[in-house]
Amino acid sequence: MTLRAPGTRTLLWSAIAAYAAGFSALSILRHRAFATGRFDLGNMVQAVWSTAHGHPLQITSLRGDQISRLGAHFDPILAAFAPLWLLWPSPDMLLIAQALVVALGALPAFWLARKHLSNERAGLGFALAYLIYPPTEWLTLNEFHAVALACPLLLFAIWYLDEGRLLPFAACAAVAATTKEEIALVVAGLGIWYALAHGRRLAGAAVAVAGVVVALVAIEVVIPHFNRAGTSSFFTRYSEVGSTPGGVVHTALTDPWKIVTTALTGRGLGYLARLVLPLGLLVVLAPLVLIAALPELAVNLLSAATTQTSIRFHYTAGVIPVLLAAAIFGAARLERLRPGLRVASGAVVLGLVSSYVLGPIPVWRYFPGGQSHQAQAAEVSEHDRIASRALRLIPHDAVVSATNSLGAHLSARRRVLSFPYLQDARWIAADETAPGYADRLAPLPTAVQLSWLRRNPEWRLVFERDGILIFQRVSPAASTP
Repeated sequence: MTLRAPGTRTLLWSAIAAYAAGFSALSILRHRAFATGRFDLGNMVQAVWSTAHGHPLQITSLRGDQISRLGAHFDPILAAFAPLWLLWPSPDMLLIAQALVVALGALPAFWLARKHLSNERAGLGFALAYLIYPPTEWLTLNEFHAVALACPLLLFAIWYLDEGRLLPFAACAAVAATTKEEIALVVAGLGIWYALAHGRRLAGAAVAVAGVVVALVAIEVVIPHFNRAGTSSFFTRYSEVGSTPGGVVHTALTDPWKIVTTALTGRGLGYLARLVLPLGLLVVLAPLVLIAALPELAVNLLSAATTQTSIRFHYTAGVIPVLLAAAIFGAARLERLRPGLRVASGAVVLGLVSSYVLGPIPVWRYFPGGQSHQAQAAEVSEHDRIASRALRLIPHDAVVSATNSLGAHLSARRRVLSFPYLQDARWIAADETAPGYADRLAPLPTAVQLSWLRRNPEWRLVFERDGILIFQRVSPAASTP
């Protein structure tokens, strides 16, 4: 029997609305403050804009090629935002949509906890714990990524699967799988959990097989088909353990210790601690459901990219829902062992402390020991206002080359290059205070390229203030130095 508490649902919806409104505002302010970039918000904006204008999921690559977004990641869900873009053609639309959808993940968290802890207040407690969980907060503020939508979708999928409602589960899981190529492996893990924990072996096996098949098709068929190199460039992050999915499997079979030592470094252990400790280690009491988190954890822990083992990026999207479900199941088990414990209340308190220490909410920096990383990212400076005025000089349909921080504001067009790549650009927007993202691949760094442009008669400097430079090409394309 579930204990009901008057006003609980009002508080739940108030928390969801407050989170969606607050994080929408923070996300927009961060964009206004040029804390977003051509990579990755600009990529998403261009893919959505291109789809809305008849060029499905087309983007400009780092080196200047026109490619399909599907050649980098399997996230066709971006196409669904094209109609919304026609109604509201602004990156703000994507940022607000992300905050709202992530906030709605509190609903299945509430339902799961209410069911397994037989208490509406406990349901509210874990819904709040989800909203103030530092990885959830960082996921919402990390620009816009299609995979962020997988977090609430997978929570809904877990709820429906736990209820044995396979059709709505399949719908949520299928949509989640369109947000990134490895998310289907999380779905496969949920199938294994369902088979073992619920005894529905045939249905669970079908879910697991379907998840693996969808992931393999996305990774081995779709991405290579749309990628001119024939394979995803992101596989280079896994050179230590095999460089390809097949290579990783081969390493796991022939040298499993290499997998362990690569994953469980100090960086990897710190990442796991930041994921688990804010949930009070409750997840260890529900090990079966953690099977679903293993694929995503492996993808992150085996990568050489340090961003993948940080809770401040979008790589936690497939892990958060599984860990939260495990914490709820673990809390239910603990309350059965120790009746009278207020585990949900403890989860909220621990969540607040964790958000204070690890979360992105700017107000925490005013308190001793509060999180200060990117605490001023939502503050619009005079430099930012100058940049906004300068970008208005560039026509909306012109080919432009821009440094990363300016590129997110210029990506709603057919073609946008990453400075210092110029090619057929007619305009250049550069911020001398924030070097270009493409510096690591371009033949010359941003500073050298800007010096050359100042002397080149084929380019005219039409704006220069506070390190913001706008150039216009005044003659046909010239060779770069």
